[in-house]
Amino acid sequence: MNTFKIALYPGDGIGVDVTGAAEAVLRAAEERIGGFKLEFERFDWGVDFHEKHGRVMPEDFLETLRPFDAIFLGAVGWPDRLPDHVTLEPLIKLRQAFDLYACVRPARTFPGVPAPLASAEEIDLVVVRENSEGEYVNNGGRFQIGQPGEVSLQTAIHTRAGIERILRFGFDLAMKRRKRLTMITKSNAQRFSFVLWDEILEELRAEFPDVEADKQHVDASAMNFVRRPASFDVVVASNLFGDILSDLSGAVTGSLGLTPSANLNPSRKYPSLFEPVHGSAPDIAGCGVANPAAAVLSGAMMLEWLGETRAAEAIRTAVQECLAAGESTGDVGGDLSTAAATEAIVRRIR
Repeated sequence: MNTFKIALYPGDGIGVDVTGAAEAVLRAAEERIGGFKLEFERFDWGVDFHEKHGRVMPEDFLETLRPFDAIFLGAVGWPDRLPDHVTLEPLIKLRQAFDLYACVRPARTFPGVPAPLASAEEIDLVVVRENSEGEYVNNGGRFQIGQPGEVSLQTAIHTRAGIERILRFGFDLAMKRRKRLTMITKSNAQRFSFVLWDEILEELRAEFPDVEADKQHVDASAMNFVRRPASFDVVVASNLFGDILSDLSGAVTGSLGLTPSANLNPSRKYPSLFEPVHGSAPDIAGCGVANPAAAVLSGAMMLEWLGETRAAEAIRTAVQECLAAGESTGDVGGDLSTAAATEAIVRRIR
């Protein structure tokens, strides 16, 4: 029997609610499918921890998390209590220190979920976000703070190695799907960084002749995510562009409450991190109305990454059946609480 050590980091706001839901569903899949065991250890870091200790996480949090097989995160942030750039800094540091360079964010339409777009076409796409460099590298500074001549400088870093490996990851994923890849660029305005992205895409095309590859400027792709989202299969983007487009993909498919994600270290040298795409939504924290589906589906992605594909598929099937039956929360047309929606998924797994 395979035993996996999972670090649970509920975080802030509804992160606590949806992490509990995901754990319950993962336990149900463990019991129903069998053949593996999950050992959870919870870490109550975040805004509450900061108010007690002056830090979002302990100083040695990377060493604490390193031995785990995977990390499961609920959500982080509570802007009224702590600025977002403070709350998010340890998460960005974690992604970079553990080289979680492939952020995989699938989005699809589900039967039973009201479609926000007029088109009835089925949407099934994956945003692959370069997660280790680009616009989120802490490279810059502020000068003459608070003075009339204050200056801020934030410089993105795009490396050939980083671009090439995320594009190869996207091509490999496209080979397993519908063999279409769209790379997001802005080379018409950013003549150094995104011209490099364009050139590397051209260099790699010949290695993947079965994949139809093209590129779109980010402004055009934002329009096309709304105008014709069904035309996308695998979308590869830089850190910032991927962050924005993956939120948009959740909106056009029905709700951010349905969109899971994985932050992967493909070498498996470090634990990968799994989290729903939605934020911490402090305004509804503890109200029992948060949609657990995105967190639950993130748990399925985690099980698949760990090699437990039968359990992962059982979870996905249960979520899909619940959504089709209207056993869901208010954001997708249902009337169930977080707890009731979670229990409906658990019941179908069992």
